[in-house]
Formats: sequence, C-alpha cells, structure tokens
Amino acid sequence: MKYPFEFKPDREFDVVGFGTNAVDYLITVPRYPDFSSKVELVDYVLAPGGEVATTMVGLQRLGLCTSYVGRFGDDDAGKLGADSLAREGVDITNAGFVAGALTQIAFIVIDEVTGERTVIWKRDARLGYRPIDVPIELAGRARLLHLTPHDVDACIAFSHEAKAMGTVVSIDIDNLFDGIHDLLPLVDVLITSSELPAKLTGVENLELALEHMQSEFGCAIVGVTLGENGSLIRTNGKLIYSKGFAVPGGCKDTTGAGDSFRVGLIYGLLAGYDIEASATMANAVAALKCRAVGARTALPTVDELSQFVSQKV
Repeated sequence: MKYPFEFKPDREFDVVGFGTNAVDYLITVPRYPDFSSKVELVDYVLAPGGEVATTMVGLQRLGLCTSYVGRFGDDDAGKLGADSLAREGVDITNAGFVAGALTQIAFIVIDEVTGERTVIWKRDARLGYRPIDVPIELAGRARLLHLTPHDVDACIAFSHEAKAMGTVVSIDIDNLFDGIHDLLPLVDVLITSSELPAKLTGVENLELALEHMQSEFGCAIVGVTLGENGSLIRTNGKLIYSKGFAVPGGCKDTTGAGDSFRVGLIYGLLAGYDIEASATMANAVAALKCRAVGARTALPTVDELSQFVSQKV
C-alpha cells in the first residue's frame, strides 16, 4: 500500500532529528533483582543512546543523510555523545553544549535470559528548548522531521514550520506530555508503544484506539510496536499487521528496539517502499539491533538489512 503523502525531492538532508540524546550505563544481570536484594552483575557497558540520536545513527548507517538538533551537557558524557554522532557522519552543526549542565543519562538493567530491560533516566532541565531556541529553518532543508516531544512547545514550532515547507513529520512517543494534543495534529507518522493508545484515547481495544487516534489527530500513519510480535499500523483506513523477526543468536538487549523500528520504517518510506515493505524493514532493524547490548551497537548497514530480510521473506 502506498503511503498518503509525498516527500519533497532535492533537500539537503533526508532526515532532521530533534530531541533526546543520552549516555547509557547498561548493566546485565542474571535475573531481574527482587526488591531489597543483592545480585552480582554479569557485565556492564557505557554506550551512547537516546531516542532521536540513536535513530539518526541508524538512518545514517542505512545510507541516508541526517542532521541532529539537541543539547549536550559540557561534561565527559556530552563529549562522548556528540563525538559518537560525528563519527557516524551525522551532522551536528545545530547541536549544542550547555555550560554547567549534565548530559542526559540512563541506567539500564538488562535481564540476561530474556534481554528485556528497565530504564532509569534523568534529563537536566537546562537541556530543554524553548520555541525561540529552535533552528526552524532546518525544517525546510529536510525531507522528514523526526522528533521526541520532551520539549512540546519547541516541537510545535518546529512542526508548524515543517508543515509550511511540505516536510513530513514523524514522532517517537511512549508517554503523555502536556500539550501533546496540540502537537499530534501536526504529525504525519505517529508510532507509539503498545500501551500509549489506551492512555491517549481512553479506548482499550488497540485497533479501535488506532482508529480513534487517526480520526482525532489526522495523522496519515498511526501504529504501535509490539515487541517480538511485530507491529500494527493503520493507514488509508486499513490495518496492516507485520510479524516480528527472531533475533539472530537470541535477544541480548531490547534497549533502543523501538528507536530501531522507526529507523527501518523511515528508511523504507524515504526509499520508496510501500507501507507493508517498510513495516517489514522496521521489524527487521529492531530484531538486528537486539543482537548486542546497547541502543546502537548492532544497528545494521543496508547490506545487512537487505540480506536479513531476503532470507526471511
């Protein structure tokens, strides 16, 4: 099925990302600890992450041209995060460092058996954006604007400019934020966690909740990630279920799996694939990411993705 919007050709960037970056402390344990217990860890890793920053890296590895807009603290973690993007080829001209602020961090506890994780995070308020801070001219220099709504008013300003310039808007959201009902009508591609539609609409049935979201907000594509079970997308009045892929070698870590899903979906849409093929790529990228600990460690190249999908189709 063809998607119900068009991408502007000949833009400087395929995707501009606006939102979160982080440095993750990933701690693997033999089992998730009980309350007031002690568990010896198996291993731990320090690695860059964050929803939008990770998505830009994933798209860059698939051959797209990306730019990241966000803020780092002027600490060692900030340098690590910014350098990790630059090494991948992501443009960080419009990213910045905030003097005295701490880069967003997350402590992530990973169950060794299942690869499932629990995230404990903190974002310094000084990293936030006001609408006046946003380099909105970038919206007209990209085919797609991808964002997280942690600074909702800034996202609204950025998205208004994107719509005026004919730029497609995509959002990564897994929780409710003040002002979100003003932002979502500006969004074309709305992919959420499976729990959010009920919170957003008050409708427990997932299929009906997606219909309600599309009717209320007018998003061209709405959908949810379903973990190992794949994804469910609604567009053009139809539901598209795409089953998940088994993780090669077993799941080591689900951190960033949702971000990786969006990598595959955005890549597929921008590369001209239909919705079904793009959803298949999204599930494939998410599965490949889970091969190793860390949000970005095992994000695939385009050759890896193509080979993996062709073997499974």
